[in-house]
Amino acid sequence: MNQDYTLLYKALSYHFKQAHYLKTALTHRSVGTLNNERLEFLGDALLSSIVADKLFVNFPEANEGELTRFRAHLVKRDTLVEIAQYLELGQYLHLGGGELKTGGEQRASILADAVEAIIAAIYLDSDMNTCQSIVLKLWKDRLSHLSLCTIKDPKTRLQEYLQSKKQPLPTYRVIIIGGSPHAQEFEVECIVSVLAQATSGKGETRRRAEQSAAEKALRVLHVE
Repeated sequence: MNQDYTLLYKALSYHFKQAHYLKTALTHRSVGTLNNERLEFLGDALLSSIVADKLFVNFPEANEGELTRFRAHLVKRDTLVEIAQYLELGQYLHLGGGELKTGGEQRASILADAVEAIIAAIYLDSDMNTCQSIVLKLWKDRLSHLSLCTIKDPKTRLQEYLQSKKQPLPTYRVIIIGGSPHAQEFEVECIVSVLAQATSGKGETRRRAEQSAAEKALRVLHVE
């Protein structure tokens, strides 16, 4: 656990006045009762509200369903993990012995929860305007590149592409289920008739592995 937060402050564009908020945000429940679960709860609500407000302003012509899908795309676990990786949060996490042994610092659920907790920590250490500013800065690129295409998951996009070409739908097959019982990893292959080779993807659930494999198939097919 790295307790020198200099680089993290720089990545966040925010310096905590009360560092205990940040320390708590980075502490997993495996450590003890003083952990980030309560901050995660608050951060989830703050993130959803900030993103919803920005989408409402940026997309005046979008209906409720489209706004809801946009928001879901922006606050989903995969997006939170990408933010965590940008901030290099893994090195700062305070984990219990069991989580350390099983690579908890790279586990998607732990990284995503830590991002939400940090959002709440910034809010408590400052105010709503500052928290909103930091969130919008971290999500800037994602907000600017939103389109109806981006809110469709890879499996849906692959299916629609193949249908448009009058090709058979893809099939998915689990190749490997590895990892420990409480931290499984799935490897799935995606078989597409127009591709010479199947593409494969990994994830902590079968669905995430399928999405990863479908994303790779889209890249091979050069589908934006």
